[in-house]
Amino acid sequence: MQSSTATSNLIWSLRGRVDDTTATRDWVIDASPFVVGRRGGLQLTLPRQTVSQMHAEITRDGDDVWVRDVGSTNGTYVNGCPVLEPTKLGDGDLIQFADAAFRVACAAISVTSASRHGTEVRTEQSCDRAFTLMQFDKLMSQRAVVPYFQPVVVLATGERVGYEVLGRSRLWGLQTPKDMFLAASQLNLESELSRMLRTAGVERGMQSLNAPNLFVNTHPAELTEFGLLDSLRDLRQKFPDQPVTLEVHEAAVVDVAKMKELRGVLDELDFRLAFDDFGSGQSRLIELIDVNPDFVKFDIKLIHGIDDAPTRQQQMIGSLVQMTRELGIVPLAEGVETEGEHEACLKLGFELGQGYFYGKPASATENLSEASTDVSLI
Repeated sequence: MQSSTATSNLIWSLRGRVDDTTATRDWVIDASPFVVGRRGGLQLTLPRQTVSQMHAEITRDGDDVWVRDVGSTNGTYVNGCPVLEPTKLGDGDLIQFADAAFRVACAAISVTSASRHGTEVRTEQSCDRAFTLMQFDKLMSQRAVVPYFQPVVVLATGERVGYEVLGRSRLWGLQTPKDMFLAASQLNLESELSRMLRTAGVERGMQSLNAPNLFVNTHPAELTEFGLLDSLRDLRQKFPDQPVTLEVHEAAVVDVAKMKELRGVLDELDFRLAFDDFGSGQSRLIELIDVNPDFVKFDIKLIHGIDDAPTRQQQMIGSLVQMTRELGIVPLAEGVETEGEHEACLKLGFELGQGYFYGKPASATENLSEASTDVSLI
């Protein structure tokens, strides 16, 4: 008869901010000792004058985690009590290195001990999750994102008038935006990741592409949290001359008052606004009129196979395109993959297009090479 017993292993982390100007993030305690201090190159470097060069160290003993002050000037505290000797940490504890406060957290990884084999086997899903979180910590701490750019063209001529910024990385398990944001969601860091992708994309695009316009994305969480407007002001301060269009997903446009506030800040900063994936769900026509974006990006589901679509469907899309243009908004067809779709979009009145037919997402270097060999579509 087989028998098994469930045990557990733990991944410990610290959640907090390096200083008052940075976003909240997580540091996985993946070394023992895990050294904290002001000196560069440590597992956690805190550039604060109140923090000693070598301030404290955290060690692992099986599943237990202990913190020890290493003679710091301003002390280490756990839940308000000074650390005078090695102190065991628990999930949810508040730890302070001088005035830098962090929340301690742990995540369990299931482990099954199979007596028949006399070995311990970690469940694959739990191990993958633990590894992914460690990779995500590296992604954020090292800003290890690789911006990709997909051209936006004038349908009538093929001229490239902008690029959409898309996030990639070379870290295993986090190569795509879907992978990155899935990991971010487990740590409630979607907004921080979105901001980092925007900044890295504009920086790289400005350096290499001299783009007339960069379309940058938002995550829906940013529209319900504080920080988006400040991040946009910071982006404009860093890149005062780069034309930028902020994309907001149609489904996130539910609060007209907030969208008008966002629109006002964008006007103040000389940014433009695009509604993304228009028509993917409930088309928000009232919001379209009230907020008046500069661009409307029609969803790929409306564009795919449009050249073979029934006449009534083409007429409906053509009516939306015409209405958009009458409001002074530029209609953009997303996901154009074939010459037939391109020709149909042109006849329906779309002004701009984006999709594999004009260029796949690629690095800035690859886009420069392709742009130098572009020919007119007419």
